[in-house]
Amino acid sequence: MDDIARILPFEPPVWLRNRHVQSVLPSLPARRPAVERRARQLIDASRELVLDCGDGVRLLALQVTQQDLGRTASRRLVVLQHGWEGSADSLYLLSLGQSALDAGFDVIRLNLRDHGPTHHLNQELFHSCRIPEVVGAIGRIQQLNPGHEVSLAGFSLGGNFALRVGARASAAGLTLHRIVAVCPVLDPAVTLEALELGPAIYREYFMLKWRRSLKKKQAAWPGHYDFGDLVRERSLTGMTARMVRDYTEYPDLQSYLAGYAITGEALASLETESRIITALDDPMILPGDLARLKRVPALAVTATRRGGHCGFFDRFGGATWIDREIVDELLRD
Repeated sequence: MDDIARILPFEPPVWLRNRHVQSVLPSLPARRPAVERRARQLIDASRELVLDCGDGVRLLALQVTQQDLGRTASRRLVVLQHGWEGSADSLYLLSLGQSALDAGFDVIRLNLRDHGPTHHLNQELFHSCRIPEVVGAIGRIQQLNPGHEVSLAGFSLGGNFALRVGARASAAGLTLHRIVAVCPVLDPAVTLEALELGPAIYREYFMLKWRRSLKKKQAAWPGHYDFGDLVRERSLTGMTARMVRDYTEYPDLQSYLAGYAITGEALASLETESRIITALDDPMILPGDLARLKRVPALAVTATRRGGHCGFFDRFGGATWIDREIVDELLRD
């Protein structure tokens, strides 16, 4: 593995070394009061920003600048992207957002379509191949913030989106400073299989959150959607296959999953300095897929022996190891 990814020295305390503990902690509801207290400045100063992404698509973001806090204006701006069924208010984005704000960045937390309180903004249903609208969102952010160095940081599916935006940046006229992707989805087919065959806690978590999201979408567009058959599917694979068949232009599940993979040639056009940070014990993103990434000069792949899926917890209070690592990376010239 050392010839594929540089191994990073992350060693959490003994009680935090289990990969499932690391994977569950980022979204544990019991953590919210403490995280929100620490991120109170970020939360209170953030203002809503509805972005015109082209083709009639609108995405909701939350923005806070250094000037909003009475500080000297910053030239550095980071756009944070959550994972599937997360939101701009996911705990890991609040934690990283506050760390970035403390380091002098302007911060934008972007909601993907149908994530957070946004089911009413666009009639068509979210799926993971909707990359043009995220490219459009970053383009609009760049227009609204002239003179800024715009960087991207994303977790899981958000990291996957960030890297795909980077691969399309030149063609879209985007100028990006850096991209950091934490445990990005590499090959969705492999991740889906890992979720189906792995511990039920992950599979049931995503199915529960997805069903809740579909109910919100149906309520937002009454008479347009009836997800009865979809929510009655008993497996994540079954739900995804039905969604693909009924609500996308893809002919089958395999074509859809391949449509947002970043393995193979998908990142061949990546020119922005980018870094993947992943854990070799991630139960959802299997490290073997790292070897299938296109080797391009702009992409650095780094890994830790432990950390689970988007965990990297070395403490319960303050910024975590991954917060500090991302901010240090984004501060590089």
